[in-house]
Amino acid sequence: MKSFLLIISFVLIISCKQKPEKDQITIEVQQETTDVIEPEESHENIDGTVSLNNGELWLANPETTEGIQKMKKRMSLFNNSENLEAYVILKAGLEEDFTELFEKCTMKGEAHNQLHNYLFPFLDLFDGLETSDLVVCKKSFSELNIHLNEYSNYFKSKIDN
Repeated sequence: MKSFLLIISFVLIISCKQKPEKDQITIEVQQETTDVIEPEESHENIDGTVSLNNGELWLANPETTEGIQKMKKRMSLFNNSENLEAYVILKAGLEEDFTELFEKCTMKGEAHNQLHNYLFPFLDLFDGLETSDLVVCKKSFSELNIHLNEYSNYFKSKIDN
């Protein structure tokens, strides 16, 4: 499962179809002689702390919101809380949904950065579903539900209207 974390970490760094164009790279290199310029889509501050857009919700692309809703539905359908293997299966499904969410992300700018701050904690929460300790599995399940429900505290989508 560590390989999954490595893959997702890699995806966090290069995901969301955020590849700078050659012209942007040239401009940044030329300006570096006077100022240090970080790309707008920097992933250096992924810490799980999400902030609002000047008190307002960030606009998320519909596919991102649909991905979160898909994960919430998977969690709501889970009804085998006393079975360790069921948590492993749940984790695999959630990881699949999570990966699909990243693949469909088209967000840019600070909304994109804030989305990554929101998504990053999932990696640790997923790990808690695949332990030999039922108490840890249940705790991670509960924390995942809480975190999924916090999405609407920070993001809105055209599909929300």
